[in-house]
Amino acid sequence: MQVTGDWLTAPDTQRVLRALADAGHQAYTVGGCVRNALLGVPVADVDMATDARPEQVVEIVGAAGMKSVPTGIDHGTITVISNGIPHEVTTFRKDVATDGRRATVAFSDNIHDDALRRDFTVNALYVAADGTLTDPVGGLPDIKARRIRFIEDAARRIEEDYLRILRFFRFYAWYGNPAEGPDPEGLAACATHVEGIARLSKERNGSEMKKLLAAPDPAPALAAMDACGALAQVLAGASAQFIAPLVHLEQVNTIAPRWQRRLVALGGEKPAKALRLSKAEARDLSNIRKAMQSGESAAVNAYLFGGDAALDAALVTAATLGTPLPDGLAVEVARGASAEFPLRGADLMEKTGAGPQLGAELKRLERRWIDSGFTLDKSALLDG
Repeated sequence: MQVTGDWLTAPDTQRVLRALADAGHQAYTVGGCVRNALLGVPVADVDMATDARPEQVVEIVGAAGMKSVPTGIDHGTITVISNGIPHEVTTFRKDVATDGRRATVAFSDNIHDDALRRDFTVNALYVAADGTLTDPVGGLPDIKARRIRFIEDAARRIEEDYLRILRFFRFYAWYGNPAEGPDPEGLAACATHVEGIARLSKERNGSEMKKLLAAPDPAPALAAMDACGALAQVLAGASAQFIAPLVHLEQVNTIAPRWQRRLVALGGEKPAKALRLSKAEARDLSNIRKAMQSGESAAVNAYLFGGDAALDAALVTAATLGTPLPDGLAVEVARGASAEFPLRGADLMEKTGAGPQLGAELKRLERRWIDSGFTLDKSALLDG
């Protein structure tokens, strides 16, 4: 089979592949770029695999006028830079030992060895510079069926790296066929190995969950994750029951997905800590929850907590209550987000002087301005 696309025919991609091939080595694009191209979705990064050893890659691309950076040389990865564009080139590898988190690898000359150490069949497709597709483990039929299937024995693949449980659900959310459901063997293996998730770092769990929650419709994947016990392992107390109603509201109102909104809808105990989110991300979640609990209008929530938080709060609330979104929500959110309180502390200094009374008066007048629907101007507030 022949594969083509801008990602493959790009001059710098061709330059790297041709340099390795002309030196007598196998050289392929592999992984996400091939998978996405075959699925008809955008290609981001272009990764490459070769039988050339890292030191040979450095020598070959250097002779061809390209720069190389040993970003992961101990694991066989060299970043090759052609005209400022980086390409990760990794030597074929095979696993020697694994502990559920990390693998000890050895270099190989065999593309089949390299394919066997990958996670899913759809990620083990290789394309040469001329577009020729090599499929060592039967990934092409799975691509056509939009089936996310572990390579060979699912349990063994998971035991090599328990993060593959979360990746299974993430890839199903993005690329799977929801009408068919998750691959039964893969789902069963995930269910019997869920306790292995506890061995993973919170950062890795958080990274995978954010990607999963950002999918156009993560509801089927999260429902399966919930049913098999994986969701509880990642986020204790979480439930997927409100995700489908939330996604429906997003879609019928043409509102873009936000993983923060979906994470709040999942609930659960201390998600910012459980997923080791950044301070800014934790603040996003906190603002959504504050807006949900404030009892204020969408416009006021947008002023107090930001437009995203106000919209997210309205969506999650409607999803949990099973109600439609309020009429004019987007207009009200935009109005509140753009509102600017017309007074500053300096405007009240003459009246109150410095100290706690200044802050209290400023707060009182801000509340009065909010209750006016953001309509009172500076003069009206000072006169009041």
